[in-house]
Amino acid sequence: MSLLERLPSVRGKLSENVSLAPYSWLRVGGPAEAFFMPKDEADLALFLSALPEDIPVTVLGVASNTLIRDGGIKGVTIRLGPTFAKITTSGRTLTTGAAALDNKVAASAAKAGIADLEFYAGIPGTIGGALRMNAGCYGSETKGVLEEVVAIDRRGRRQLMSLEDMEYSYRHSGASAELIYTEARFRGSPDNPADIQARMDDITAKREESQPIREKTGGSTFKNPDPEKSGGRGAWQVIDAAGGRGFRVGGAQMSEKHCNFMINADNATALDLETLGETIRDMVKQSEGVELEWEVKRIGEAE
Repeated sequence: MSLLERLPSVRGKLSENVSLAPYSWLRVGGPAEAFFMPKDEADLALFLSALPEDIPVTVLGVASNTLIRDGGIKGVTIRLGPTFAKITTSGRTLTTGAAALDNKVAASAAKAGIADLEFYAGIPGTIGGALRMNAGCYGSETKGVLEEVVAIDRRGRRQLMSLEDMEYSYRHSGASAELIYTEARFRGSPDNPADIQARMDDITAKREESQPIREKTGGSTFKNPDPEKSGGRGAWQVIDAAGGRGFRVGGAQMSEKHCNFMINADNATALDLETLGETIRDMVKQSEGVELEWEVKRIGEAE
């Protein structure tokens, strides 16, 4: 019996052996054994409630900070579509589906005169990914504006989660990795839309100036290390000091522009990229005595 024959019936789109490279910003990765795009939250919940427990589930957003290995992903890969990307505002509150792009959320907040979400203009990816890793930049992060999250658990049950339930720390959530986030509510402060937009434009300009956003990249490769152990240096600084700027493995390269960004420079494989990252970690450990921790999420099977 094939995997597809073991899966519950759905109202959304369910396919098998779907190439995942086109869904990744790094443009690498093998196929999903099964690929499910639910029609709505009820479709997702019913699917999970009837899914055999031995079949693994992986949630994939726009994979802006994800490295999918060359062997692909076993079990079911779930990707939330446009139904989960709706954004509404009311007063100082913004409610958004988990599939909404971070920069779209920032733009909607600005238009409604809701400040404090401007930092999302500088983060590639979706709100679902931001919730999963407490995404942030330029001194702000998700936990500073989040009020409530809606999630579906592995048994198809709908969960309402508070900020405290997310158990946030730097680029990490202690909430169960099996939860699939479908919606979030944020609260900001009132401000003039033009002033909010100006701050967003400044963030966008800084990002374009300092990061290789026109390349096939996956965002920051490593988390910033403990400043006490790194002498106050960020990840890019210890990588630079170790000789990592521009370093290559196969078709993968640490960016010359920002050396904490891996890029698919020349038809790299996922193995090229992961080997590059591990090589850089070794170089930094040997040269600078600093242990770098991956920020890019690595998923799937080796080929």
